[in-house]
Amino acid sequence: MEKKGKIAWLYVIAALFVAVGMFLVVKKNTYLFFALPVVLGVLLLYIFSLDKVLLLTAFTVPLSVNLKALETGLAISLPAEPLLMGILVLFVAKMLYDGHYDRRITRHPIAIVIYCMFIWMLVTTITSEMPVVSIKFMLSRLWFVVPAFFLCAIFFKNPQNIHKFIWLYIAALCIVCVYTIIHHAQYGFDGDSAHWVMTPFYNDHTAYGAALAIYLILALTYVFLPGVKKSRRLIIIGVVLLLGVALTLSNCRAAWLSVMAALAVLICVLLKIKFRWIATVVVVLVGLFFAFQNQIIDALEKNNQDASGDLVENIQSITNISTDASNLERINRWQSAFRLFKERPVFGWGPGTYQFVYAPYQMSKEKTIISTNAGDGGNAHSEYFGPLAEQGLVGSLLVLALVIVTVYCGLKTYSRCKNKQAKVLVLGATLAFISYFVHGFLNNFMDTDKLAIPVWSLAALIAAVDVFYADEESFVEK
Repeated sequence: MEKKGKIAWLYVIAALFVAVGMFLVVKKNTYLFFALPVVLGVLLLYIFSLDKVLLLTAFTVPLSVNLKALETGLAISLPAEPLLMGILVLFVAKMLYDGHYDRRITRHPIAIVIYCMFIWMLVTTITSEMPVVSIKFMLSRLWFVVPAFFLCAIFFKNPQNIHKFIWLYIAALCIVCVYTIIHHAQYGFDGDSAHWVMTPFYNDHTAYGAALAIYLILALTYVFLPGVKKSRRLIIIGVVLLLGVALTLSNCRAAWLSVMAALAVLICVLLKIKFRWIATVVVVLVGLFFAFQNQIIDALEKNNQDASGDLVENIQSITNISTDASNLERINRWQSAFRLFKERPVFGWGPGTYQFVYAPYQMSKEKTIISTNAGDGGNAHSEYFGPLAEQGLVGSLLVLALVIVTVYCGLKTYSRCKNKQAKVLVLGATLAFISYFVHGFLNNFMDTDKLAIPVWSLAALIAAVDVFYADEESFVEK
């Protein structure tokens, strides 16, 4: 009788829910009430299974829609960012309550660089030209970094969670790829439409291309991962082909370059060229560029091949700084960033402020057809020059430190790993990380959930394998 009573109450509650829902639809023309079960379900996950929320977030990030893009006046990505905010709050509450966290992660070199980045961000927020903007920027960075690095690093202690996290993101990204390709086909796959057919999921083709490059590398990693069943490997190859086609059609030249850079590093690793030699070559090349920059710029200005629908012409247009509007606008943004830096070299103008302060620092001779006098066209288009303007020299150096330390830890962990699966996986994560920060020379998306979550979770993967599995023969949960 007790069981029948519970069932009866269940039917009564369900009937009341449907009745109230139908009333709101008919009288108020609103369907939001039907979202209540979903909201309650997510709240229960927060309370009883935070790791499931983390996996849910991985799946929702590629499918999230920025409300600013829908002209609501808000700049928040739904549903990913509210999920990340909730994770941040609960994680911090848990740390304050029991204080239990693996010290091997808190003392890891990557974590130390992150602490330094946040400390300096706090300092430059205090000195910011626009403190409210900088506070918002710092808070958003917190709800990206804490879940995607500090929580994921512990979550990845179980290798199965690594696979789930990566493949949930890839599954959602594949949905976006299919949508984009179908949408693109309606316009004959022309070059102009390639810039926006991925909306509303990605704001433009450069962010979309950056995500595709990262997960193409990770999907290729799984093709060569030991222990994968043949049937699954065939599915993975299919995913690689889809991501490869999507990357080609994205018309994102920076993403193509980033994949080539990752391939070059892979060749160096396979040839067992030591990290210090790779770093030395990079430093020498950068030094030569600045030593002969006038001659190099003169040579580049002779290239007048604009971006087009042709793949070869697109590749040729990468070095066109004479007529290609996209390349010229980047130079305009970079020059504005350098002028901002020269005026405030120590503390910068404040985190997140570049897009609000760069307009007066544009020069008429450097403006392009896509420049705006209001300076409302976005950020500095560089993960290195943006922080230079916003947080001074120290801010830019800390970004370089993050890249160098993470890549060094990744390659060092790869050489130490005794288990082949862990070895291949950490190498793939390192190459994917490199691809983003090569792309990051030309664009910056770390202030968005679309790329912040993949990049910080890659750093977490490298740290987790380094701490938990580099010296282990097996790659299974302890």
